[in-house]
Amino acid sequence: MKNNFLVIGSNSFSGAYFIKYLLEKGHNVIGISRSEEPNKVFLPYKWSSDLANNFEFVQLDLNSNLGEIIELVTAQQPDYIVNFAAQGMVAESWLTPEHWYQTNVVSQVKLHDELRKFDCIKKYVHISTPEAYGSTDGEWLKENYNFSPSTPYAVSRAACDLHLLSFYKAYGFPVVFTRAANVFGPGQQLYRIIPRTMLLARLGGKLNLHGGGYSVRSFIHMEDVSSATYKIAMQGNAGETYHISSDQTISIRALVQRICDMTNVEFKDLVQDTEDRLGKDQSYLLDSSKLRKDFGWEDKINLDEGLKETLSWVDKNLECLSSLPSEYIHKM
Repeated sequence: MKNNFLVIGSNSFSGAYFIKYLLEKGHNVIGISRSEEPNKVFLPYKWSSDLANNFEFVQLDLNSNLGEIIELVTAQQPDYIVNFAAQGMVAESWLTPEHWYQTNVVSQVKLHDELRKFDCIKKYVHISTPEAYGSTDGEWLKENYNFSPSTPYAVSRAACDLHLLSFYKAYGFPVVFTRAANVFGPGQQLYRIIPRTMLLARLGGKLNLHGGGYSVRSFIHMEDVSSATYKIAMQGNAGETYHISSDQTISIRALVQRICDMTNVEFKDLVQDTEDRLGKDQSYLLDSSKLRKDFGWEDKINLDEGLKETLSWVDKNLECLSSLPSEYIHKM
């Protein structure tokens, strides 16, 4: 059955990849984002001409174009809304925390207060983050773990989740929450650890490894995240949270070493240890057994396979990628 999806934050890595997944299933998709569409190399839904017919992009900013967004929802009457939009980047949130609270809390609350009035919305999927939990010291967390955010970014995301949960309880707003482990795959922004390491390995340069890279993470391919997000949109119970994660863990240092081995680069030539970031969580590991049990979901692309695929994307687009900014650029 063909459904109408509205994807908010469509220029994000996760949003753009999820749009590709929806289009491959034959759904109609409208994507909105505050910036114009980036280079095609970062938009998986543009990698095949067969997918273009059922997609429309509209440039709208959640902070300044709420009226136009609601007009769009009124006109299009989407069945499902999936919201990837958020002011990201953990370390940078300490510099101007009010920007993170404005985008991730105030503007989101205004949006939801309008969306709750629409009867057409079967499910509102809110893409949250495990950063809301804070550091967990190696413990695998279930969805009912208490929030203990340690950065302005994490605080803003936890606050929005609590607000949405109150709307579910008060108004029956059909929200479901997802929290995914560290996502990766072809098309990811160059300031993220995996493409950044690969690009530096190919072009030369030093990778700053904060705190020596000893924090532990679980990485999951965006194709697997997309399939899980879709199942949650279609089958998830309103008011519920679902973790999306593999059951494998790796330190950032070991991850970089693995990429060095793949690219025939000496670790000591690539890496420079630096001080750890303020408020950085040493680990957050998500127990995804609820998702697996309820919907029969499984992750299919392991870390090594995903790294090889991502390196192939880097190599294929090396000339283009080397000409693009590789640092995070803050926007408000």
